[in-house]
Amino acid sequence: MATLREIRRRILGIKSTQQITKAMKMVATAKLRRAQDAIIAARPYARHMQELISYLVTKVDPSLHPLLSRREERTIALIVVTSDRGLCGAFNTNLFRFTEAYIAEHSNDQQKNDRKIFLYLVGRKGNDYFSKQWKYILGRQINLFQTLNFGNARQIMDTLVTRYVDGTIDRVDVIYNEFKSVIQQRIVVEQLLPIPPKYVQPNPKDLRTLAQVDYIYEPSAQDIIDALLPKHLNIQMWRILLESNAAEQAARRMAMDNATENANELLSLLQLEYNKARQASITKELLEIVSGAEALKKGLE
Repeated sequence: MATLREIRRRILGIKSTQQITKAMKMVATAKLRRAQDAIIAARPYARHMQELISYLVTKVDPSLHPLLSRREERTIALIVVTSDRGLCGAFNTNLFRFTEAYIAEHSNDQQKNDRKIFLYLVGRKGNDYFSKQWKYILGRQINLFQTLNFGNARQIMDTLVTRYVDGTIDRVDVIYNEFKSVIQQRIVVEQLLPIPPKYVQPNPKDLRTLAQVDYIYEPSAQDIIDALLPKHLNIQMWRILLESNAAEQAARRMAMDNATENANELLSLLQLEYNKARQASITKELLEIVSGAEALKKGLE
């Protein structure tokens, strides 16, 4: 059995750790609230942008725009969005496994054995993990979640759109943790380039609303859609970064909450062990006193 001093030292150590986990939970809760507010604030702009593009696509030939037209996929750029910091449970580990499965599936396509997959790594954890085992790295963004802003999304997409237009890559996918709720995050993979039809297919309800007005385009509808599509991609990337950030804070909050609860359980067990050890120590001392008294009594007789 451990000594009383050892048990007291362990109790003090766990209490100190518990204070840290409680503080981290409070910080994650505050950051999660701000992240949720940012997602809500970005939705109206993204929705109206998509409605406008969907309407403009009906006025032009989508196949003429390089960001909409499909081609043979010999090279794929995969954006992997992870966190910059740890202590967020299985947030990054699950995403690593998902990404490795994606790479294995798309690299072993029997019809396209010469296909290459380039990674664009967002987040320090992903960079530390994949830089050691994957040689095709297209770009990196590290420590961006500390001061997350729209410029980060624009910088990522500017690089990838340039590589897509010049033919270096034929498709762009992204893997990230989608925020569903405080207790649920879901890993998803989305195609960004070429822009999937779901993002440009007009909603019949929106078309009826827009068709009530006869718009005059200056410059032409084609020029406007040429300008809007890159902005649409920036908005989608911004949404993904916001979703991942919210999911990270939710995962960290849950991890710290679980750690705090585990510390409580461990403290209860240690306190019980401490009480038993103390009781045993007191009992031993009493027995020694009684034995000494008996010996002294016999000696006097």
